[in-house]
Amino acid sequence: MTATSAEALPAARQMTQAPRRWGAPLWVGALLIVLAFLVIYPLLMLMFGALSDSNPIVDGFGAFRPSAKHFFDVLANENVHLAFFNALAACGGGTILAVVIGLAFSWIVVRTNTPFKGFIAGASMIPLFVPPLVAGVAWGILGSPKTGLLNTALKWVGIDFRFNFYSMSGLIIVFGIYYAPYVYMFTASALRNMDPSLEEASEVSGASAFTTIFTITFPLIAPAILAGSLLSFVVMLGIYGVPAALGAPANINVLTTYIFKLTAWSPPLYNTAAAVAILLMVVTAILVWAQQKVLSGKSYATVAGKAFRPRSLNLGPWRWFTFALALVYLFVVVVLPTLALVIAAFRKFLFFKDFNALFDWNQYSWVHFNSVFDNPLTMLSIWNTLKVGVITAVAGGALAFAIGYTVNRTTVSGRRSIDLLATLPVAIPGLVVGVAYLWAWIGLPGGLYGTIWILALAFVARFMPDTVKALSTSFLQIHKELEEAAWICGRGLLGTIRTVVLPLAKPGVVASMTLLFVLAIRELGSSLFLYTSDTTVMAVLLLDYYEGGNTGKTAAFSLVQTAILGVLLGLTTWISRETTQNTRFN
Repeated sequence: MTATSAEALPAARQMTQAPRRWGAPLWVGALLIVLAFLVIYPLLMLMFGALSDSNPIVDGFGAFRPSAKHFFDVLANENVHLAFFNALAACGGGTILAVVIGLAFSWIVVRTNTPFKGFIAGASMIPLFVPPLVAGVAWGILGSPKTGLLNTALKWVGIDFRFNFYSMSGLIIVFGIYYAPYVYMFTASALRNMDPSLEEASEVSGASAFTTIFTITFPLIAPAILAGSLLSFVVMLGIYGVPAALGAPANINVLTTYIFKLTAWSPPLYNTAAAVAILLMVVTAILVWAQQKVLSGKSYATVAGKAFRPRSLNLGPWRWFTFALALVYLFVVVVLPTLALVIAAFRKFLFFKDFNALFDWNQYSWVHFNSVFDNPLTMLSIWNTLKVGVITAVAGGALAFAIGYTVNRTTVSGRRSIDLLATLPVAIPGLVVGVAYLWAWIGLPGGLYGTIWILALAFVARFMPDTVKALSTSFLQIHKELEEAAWICGRGLLGTIRTVVLPLAKPGVVASMTLLFVLAIRELGSSLFLYTSDTTVMAVLLLDYYEGGNTGKTAAFSLVQTAILGVLLGLTTWISRETTQNTRFN
């Protein structure tokens, strides 16, 4: 920077300080009001519902009859106890399996010479984009104890063994294989950043490769393993689709399915549902707090100032075995469920006299697809889903940009409060968000409840932490000098954001909006309590088909939803890639 520029910089800063004196408090106040509207108000109304005897539909909020009865009823209710322990068992078992799978794949990709590692890394992330209810439906078709396709195949080859995915073990397996990518993301990054000299020292001392893995490698990435496992557990705890598809037929209730049952009874027990929702939120919050506490309490530094390159262990012929493991995983989480949905969707009746009946082509037709598209709700749900996805992506992306810029690029007072409120929903499961928004709007005039907008607002609040986190990296990569140069040239704050910050952060903005769009399309938990017949979305209609007992229509609509999600994901990924390339070249 030249001397003239250095002299001009304080003057430029002084020119921008005057409007900031009154603009900054207004800006911070506006963001706090928006966040309070999206997060705090619904949570307060959820607490209101749990601590009152008022019915939001009949009484509205005019008559507040305070009572802690619902909390005591929840704490003393054996059904709640059973649902709670079922949730801990299913999510705990699923987390253990997810850690085993995710840790194995991260080690294979980062630390070995297994061939086609890029393919393995991509395949291991596919389950993240599968809607939970679709996964549950597919494995119900595969592992039904009487008509399951896997059991039909086992009977044909003469193996006296039967799968039953309508069970606790079925929940654990499906949870584990579909949420392993969370563990993979954390541990793969940690393995890339770990100094390999520590492992080399262990082997020089005479330890075998596998002894080194379990005594050096894995203990050093313990924070990443813990973070991934806790995240997996928290996500599983808030999932409704998988327990609804696999647990409900076996009368295995977890907290999410029990909350929904409370609102589906006649009359609906909204107050008790609010109390159970708070219990679920408290458990989730404790787990999130424990994750942060443990990770910040110890030092696991594995990256020093000396440059290094992560080494690849030469597995020799065993590298094809690790590659085969990746193929098996891909077959289990992608090929088998898709094949089951295709068979169920095109077959007239999902009953097989024997295995050869599977190839009786006269039993296949488009009847289920015709029935699905004859239903006017089908196209309505697709259109509603796209509208909600676009509104959520645009509104959520704009809000995340405003929050991210304020937190990461300014020093205004109040930005820590903004960061705290924006991060708070990470401890609130989607189903709890739905119950909170139900209490917040169902009894109020104005017509927001039952519209597309309340779904979009719930989704924005639900996924705000993910969006802000995705954008924060982009802001941190932009040097402050670029903004200072714009101030020297006479640009104001808004002009600097429009001409400097936004163009440079465009790839991150597009990526975060893409993430929001995809998450909104597949979200079920937050939608369950907020939709009406006019605002039905695809995830809710799929649940209706499933609860109606028609497996063929359920499978057909599952394929429709998956195909639409795949096309939109591909399109948004292409847009994001093109935006990134254009930004680099410009």
